[in-house]
Amino acid sequence: MAQESRESQWEGKAIAEVRSATADQVWPLIEDFCSLEKWYPGVDACHQVKGVYGEPGLIRYITTTVPAPPPPTPDAADQTPATIVKWCYETLLSIDPVQRRLSYQITENNLGVGFYVAEWTVLENKDGDGAGGCRIEWRFTADPVEDQTLEGFCGYLQSSLKGIAERMEKALQAATNN
Repeated sequence: MAQESRESQWEGKAIAEVRSATADQVWPLIEDFCSLEKWYPGVDACHQVKGVYGEPGLIRYITTTVPAPPPPTPDAADQTPATIVKWCYETLLSIDPVQRRLSYQITENNLGVGFYVAEWTVLENKDGDGAGGCRIEWRFTADPVEDQTLEGFCGYLQSSLKGIAERMEKALQAATNN
C-alpha cells in the first residue's frame, strides 16, 4: 500500500506473514535491532556503532554489496569495479516490547535516501492465540528516493519483508525441531 502526501513525502506499508510462529516468538528477532543480516536477504553486515543495546538512540551500521552500474563508456570498463558497497546508519527512535513495535530513522547513507522513518510492528493473526501465526508490518514515511518510483520502492520493501519473514520462519522451525 502506497500513498504520496501533499508535501511530496512518500508513505507506505509492507506486510508479511509468519504462519508457523506467534508474535511473541517473532518479536525477539525484530527487537534485536543489530541482527538484520540474519534476516534481510542481501544484507552483508549489521552491527552496533553507538548507544545502549535495545534502547532508543542505538545506532546500527548496515552494508550490502550490489553489482556496479555499467561503465559510462566502453573505455572505462577496465576501471569500473564489479561491485559496490551500499551502506546506511540507522538510529533506533523507539522500542515497545509490550506492543511489539519499534521505529528507526536512516541518518546517513549512500543509497540515495533522504528523510526516512520506519516502524515495524509484530501482530498476532486471528484471535491473538497465535494459532494463525503472526504478521510483520513495515510502515514508512520518506522523501522520494533517487531513481525510484513510490510503487517500485514499496514493491522492494514488500519483497524484502517477505524474504525476512521466510528466513525467520525457517529459523524458528529449525529451533523447535532441535
